[in-house]
Amino acid sequence: MQNLYETNGLMFWDQQEIRLRRMFEQHFLSAIERCMKKQNRAFEFFQIEATILTPSNRINPNYTADDVYNLDMTGEYSGDSLTLRPETTMGSYAYADWLLNTKQGIRMPICVWQHGKSFRREQDQPTKFMRLKEFYQQEFQIIYAESTKADYSQDLIPAIQLAISEMIGPCRVEDSDRLPDYSNWTKDIVCELTNMEVCSISNRKDFDGACVLEVAIGTDRCVYNFNCKNPNFKD
Repeated sequence: MQNLYETNGLMFWDQQEIRLRRMFEQHFLSAIERCMKKQNRAFEFFQIEATILTPSNRINPNYTADDVYNLDMTGEYSGDSLTLRPETTMGSYAYADWLLNTKQGIRMPICVWQHGKSFRREQDQPTKFMRLKEFYQQEFQIIYAESTKADYSQDLIPAIQLAISEMIGPCRVEDSDRLPDYSNWTKDIVCELTNMEVCSISNRKDFDGACVLEVAIGTDRCVYNFNCKNPNFKD
């Protein structure tokens, strides 16, 4: 991981780090898929790749023009403009809505997930804090009926904590210090070696007619913490 442009928040990744990120993707997918299907065999998983360029009217209003990179030539943040997505959620929601509300024959429970880049106007900070302006996220939108009596989070949270700990060392779960208005609750998974948040799990309430558990894993942060734990690692 090198800052070759000498600009805070913009990093170059080498071949070994790219391989690590791909390994994490499969490891976390396997852990979450295994956990959810153990609780309910009906779960179907869909990997997608939505566009990075996103219509600005699809961006969650929790993000302001100060948070995102808006590509409207006028510099205004409007519904007619395009924005570099600050998260993958809006694309996964659009795909889930299409699956469930067209003649696809798909019913809840489902999980739509992506692993791709997001962009935010982060304040310039030292690299050790990993507040990157361009970064990878692996996000899972676990969508199920509002009438569901099972609390899937009870097994999901420790399963994710274990899966991440297996890769980067001991992690703890704590209540998030921020609660977006789309969330009933949010838990963070924090790497104990660096005290860095690497994952958040939220019970979202902004998908019409369904409940959502969102798992958002910062795979760049996982690579960084893996390297901190294993400074001499060579694949």
